[in-house]
Amino acid sequence: MIQVIIAEDDPMVREINSRFLERVEGFVLYKAVSNLNEAKKLISINKPDLILLDVYLPKENGIDLLKWIRAQEIDTDIILITADKSIKRIEEAFRYGVVDYLIKPFSFKRFKEALIQFKNRYYEFERNYEIEQKDLDKMISSANISQEEDDFVKGLNKYTYGAIWGEIEKSRCKDFTAENLAEKLGIARVTVRRYLEYMGKEHKVERLVEYGKVGRPQHKYHKI
Repeated sequence: MIQVIIAEDDPMVREINSRFLERVEGFVLYKAVSNLNEAKKLISINKPDLILLDVYLPKENGIDLLKWIRAQEIDTDIILITADKSIKRIEEAFRYGVVDYLIKPFSFKRFKEALIQFKNRYYEFERNYEIEQKDLDKMISSANISQEEDDFVKGLNKYTYGAIWGEIEKSRCKDFTAENLAEKLGIARVTVRRYLEYMGKEHKVERLVEYGKVGRPQHKYHKI
């Protein structure tokens, strides 16, 4: 079983997240805490596999715990659960290695999707010494979530699609690259390209080829 710590100051939200966790097979709640000091003590005693971490805590910031975990070189993964929608915060979270970012309020379906993706990756890494690129791409891209749970378009996930299109829509610049989007969203570049190609078929974007003086031509995309 994958051991989980929940760090959330709101008792009601803490209870909801605990109940959500009980409904996902393969996970067990080690303990739910309300502040970072409690979380640090638990993590130091019994390193959990996964932490469901709030950002806004009384006089504390969940990102500080994330930074502390990385500084201590503790092998545990984090999913941020927060009302913070700012790009700056999301970028910071992914730079410090969160595996997912859930914005409150969220549905149980989205919560379950995050945990299933984590569980698939967790056990895949446990079972294998090496992995092929195609299998790694599936784990990174969220495209391996069961189509029974998310019947959007074959091979695509509606949440990933929404995140990419949302980033395109709010950008002031109509021209962009898959690399730029991948870096901002923390999604694999090959995955972003696949979604952009689909958006091209929808006539939402068009692909441009820019020839430089040296090297291979660069593929850019233009919002129509």
